[in-house]
Amino acid sequence: MRIRNFYPSIALLTVLAGLTVGCSKHPNDETIAKDIQSKVAAAPETKDSDVQVTAKDGKVTLTGKAKDPAAQQKIEQIAREEPGTTGVEDQTTTENAAAPGAPEVSQAPPAQAPPPVVEQPKPQPIVVPAGTPLAVRVNQALGSKTSQTGQTFTATLAQPLSVGGRHAIPRGSDFLGTVLNAKAKGKVKGEGELSLQLTSVTVHGHTYKIQTASLDSTVKGKGKRTAATTGGGAAGGALIGGIAGGGKGAAIGALVGGGVGFIGGSATGNKQIEIPAETVLTFELTAPITLPPPSE
Repeated sequence: MRIRNFYPSIALLTVLAGLTVGCSKHPNDETIAKDIQSKVAAAPETKDSDVQVTAKDGKVTLTGKAKDPAAQQKIEQIAREEPGTTGVEDQTTTENAAAPGAPEVSQAPPAQAPPPVVEQPKPQPIVVPAGTPLAVRVNQALGSKTSQTGQTFTATLAQPLSVGGRHAIPRGSDFLGTVLNAKAKGKVKGEGELSLQLTSVTVHGHTYKIQTASLDSTVKGKGKRTAATTGGGAAGGALIGGIAGGGKGAAIGALVGGGVGFIGGSATGNKQIEIPAETVLTFELTAPITLPPPSE
């Protein structure tokens, strides 16, 4: 009887021993948590993350902050692959994640670059070339007897002047001139002489020095009159009015030949040269004038 009872007891002890050995091979929660924590600290992708690991009945809970979303995924993978893990609850956040309850900030679309600034070409100065005729109306009477050498006179532009289709000098612009020579005709002998030249022009409130050929007029003998310019040797005249009869004919500016300007005038009874006010005289530029664009 004792031998029969002995064998069942041995079998029961064997079964219990097997169960004890099997239970001892299953890792406990503390071991699971420690192993996961160590692997997270050692992995290059996750070592910079601040994550805490806990386990209960094999279920792992992850809390703390991962370095980035890639590290967050790697930590969860390490936890799921740990032996003894029955489940994983990932409560970690990433460093750039918004705090709980904080409103989401929508990102504004990138600002478009402004269109390139197209620079408009700057207006070029206007150059009135040498040789340009200037028809001006004198504001006061001039004469070989009444004017003095060195005296200044004023005039205004009779017609607007354009260069290459651009308005250069408007009509009515003021000119300043100089009497280069004034000599009265003597009763017995000697010639009556008058020589004029323009020296400056005022355009839109700015005054510019200019150079023109002088207009020379001479009267001698019995009413004979010659006219010439300092720039050429041609002689000739343009007289309109009663010169031969000694009347007060109007003096004008005339163009002879290749653009040579002459003073027109009248010879009085005592053979003096007189240019009444409002007379139009034509001078010729001997040097160019540089003017700013009209907009300046």
